[in-house]
Amino acid sequence: MTEFELQQLRREKWRLTGKPMHTIEEARAFIEDVGFCVLFPTRQSIAVPTFIGAFVGSDDRLPTWQHAFSDPRTVGATEMMVRLLREQAAYEANVIEKENNAFLIAASVFPDFYALVGERNPKLAPKPGPRAPFSELACDTFEVIRRDGPISKQKLQQALGKSISVPALDKALGELAFHLRITRVDYRADEGGSVWDVLYRWAPEAVKRGVTLSVPQALSALLFKYLDCMVAAEPSELEAFFGNFVARSRVKEAINALLAARELSFVHVGGKSMVQITPLKEAAAVKSTRASQPQ
Repeated sequence: MTEFELQQLRREKWRLTGKPMHTIEEARAFIEDVGFCVLFPTRQSIAVPTFIGAFVGSDDRLPTWQHAFSDPRTVGATEMMVRLLREQAAYEANVIEKENNAFLIAASVFPDFYALVGERNPKLAPKPGPRAPFSELACDTFEVIRRDGPISKQKLQQALGKSISVPALDKALGELAFHLRITRVDYRADEGGSVWDVLYRWAPEAVKRGVTLSVPQALSALLFKYLDCMVAAEPSELEAFFGNFVARSRVKEAINALLAARELSFVHVGGKSMVQITPLKEAAAVKSTRASQPQ
């Protein structure tokens, strides 16, 4: 495989070949096919599809989140994304860029993702402290959302007190969303924007399933999904992507285990040694050889 062929395969899978999403059904199919995507292009050096790119069918001059407000394509893409969140066809987590760039996860793989990032005792309220990832405001915000949610940011600010600034509230929401304690479930322009709920109430079955999964089990499943989306990737690309969620040492261990089991294999792409999901014929041959070996 050449580098050009790999990029073309990715472009087709990421809907960047002039075939934009026109319907919510196409949007559902896209997020399930790729598994993960960001709403806007990231500033980090990670390879991942963009929702707005699939929405317009191209990666030509796509806006970053900082310039999204001035791009007319943003409105339609955001509305379609919110519909996916509202119907739980996708879930949102701000774990790649702690800013305003949504990271979307398909419903089918979200339990695996929760196993890596989420709280094992989801109903346990976060506590502030010198080593805790949550501020006092974040903990207070969690309690209001748990008590009154789903709740808009405007009503949250009113419940917490008018002295709480919007930037401070945004920071608190970001802390909670980063650790999957809360999630955005809707957008209401008449109430000032995003609507939030505690994740364990919004998606009880997904959270319950995620809590039961081990990290190695979940990471292996997500590696397969990401490689299916990427077609092939360098080990460093896998580490860069999953290093946002777990320690890179764990990613290396998972890759090596899957390579040893021959569920993943190496492929040469333009002089680079990349990892791919072992082709079906090769995988079948490996299983046949193992079956014929004396026990």
